[in-house]
Amino acid sequence: MSLVLILVGLIVFIVLATTWLKLHPFLALLLAALVGGLAYGLPVADLPKTIGTGFGNTLGGIGIVIALGTIIGVILEKSGGAIAMAEGVIKMIGERFPTLTISIIGYLVSIPVFCDSGFVILNSLKNALAKRMNVSVVAMSVALSTGLYATHTFVPPTPGPIAAAGNLGLSDNLGLVIGVGLFVAAISALGGLLWANMFARKDDHLLLKAGEGSELTDPDVDYTALRARYGDIPSARAAFAPIIVPILLICLGSIAAFPANIFGGGGLKTALVFLGHPIIALAIGLIVALPLIKGEKLKGFAAQAEEGIVAAAPILLITGAGGAFGAVLAASGIGTYLGQTLSALGVGIFMPYIVAAAIKTAQGSTTVSLVTTSALVAPLLGDLGLDSEMGRVLTVMAVGAGGMTVSHVNDSFFWVVSQFSRFTLSTAFKGQTAGTFVQGAFAMATIYVLSLFLI
Repeated sequence: MSLVLILVGLIVFIVLATTWLKLHPFLALLLAALVGGLAYGLPVADLPKTIGTGFGNTLGGIGIVIALGTIIGVILEKSGGAIAMAEGVIKMIGERFPTLTISIIGYLVSIPVFCDSGFVILNSLKNALAKRMNVSVVAMSVALSTGLYATHTFVPPTPGPIAAAGNLGLSDNLGLVIGVGLFVAAISALGGLLWANMFARKDDHLLLKAGEGSELTDPDVDYTALRARYGDIPSARAAFAPIIVPILLICLGSIAAFPANIFGGGGLKTALVFLGHPIIALAIGLIVALPLIKGEKLKGFAAQAEEGIVAAAPILLITGAGGAFGAVLAASGIGTYLGQTLSALGVGIFMPYIVAAAIKTAQGSTTVSLVTTSALVAPLLGDLGLDSEMGRVLTVMAVGAGGMTVSHVNDSFFWVVSQFSRFTLSTAFKGQTAGTFVQGAFAMATIYVLSLFLI
């Protein structure tokens, strides 16, 4: 119990330090990691290495992607490309349901693309749509993040669901996992969408950080006046290319890496896996974005690249510090403690959900939660009445529903969403944290209903 109380105390400290004491989140998270390591009794000599490794591992996975994505975003904004994308989407789909539109885009993109990378790639489009359709940036951000998070958590080829399926004996039946996962993810995304719509007409002045970000996220800038400043803007096709090309490359790379060896096992597979790595894909996306700033606009490219790097710096620091905090919690053993404590509960299909939610909330990583929980419950499937083929599939889904509950300060995705969207910490908790709780609950309710008929 003391492990849990320490965790609660650390989260309260982060909230109070950033809101009441006005401490920068980077410093608050590092202090929480240091204090947490001491409180949990981690070896003092190893604590700096644990913090440094957690910081480095997090940025090693997403840091360059954030930097490249931010530069692409600045280019799209300065060239008028973001405006062109928004107008292209509206022309094709209409403007009646903006949050539904961005949620569907996120749902589809995150099947092959990690949710962190997907949010970075789609951030400019989301902001432009919010401005064009006069909808709260907060609502659009939550709709996008929960749409991305849904398929990220339930649908292979994302590593978490694949690992959970493997641990539960479903490596040869991933097709069934994908099929059920797409349905559960759709209900989960619906829950996130409904929560996002709670913010649709809220005043962004009260929910976003003042004086930060771009004109696309500034509530005081009129869209018509903003559109007029750009004069001639790129075509929608050219503007979408820096987004679509990386997504397609990542998608092909994910398919090529699939165990079925759809593209064979030779040079083609190797090339596609290489090109599909998010870093390489985003670098190619940056190259594709360069024609948007041709002519006079090209003269300002160096300044735009510098602006993108400067904008990415605080996001990188905060995201890395969140990884350091999560690493300390992982080393503390609180995830194992919660998993073992809760696994004895006789609650059937809800047991994997509860265990995964506890582990996710405690240590921050959805993938770690899915891998750990699925390995822990695998020997218990018979006792839980879940040892049939469909029982195993629904167990993967229940683990996924728990693994998304909830995204908060120890989760890198929480910081990617909140910092790119200019959320205050209070808004981040109300939007991202509460949104992921709602969509996890929607998913688990769906899984329970399915279990009544399919097991």
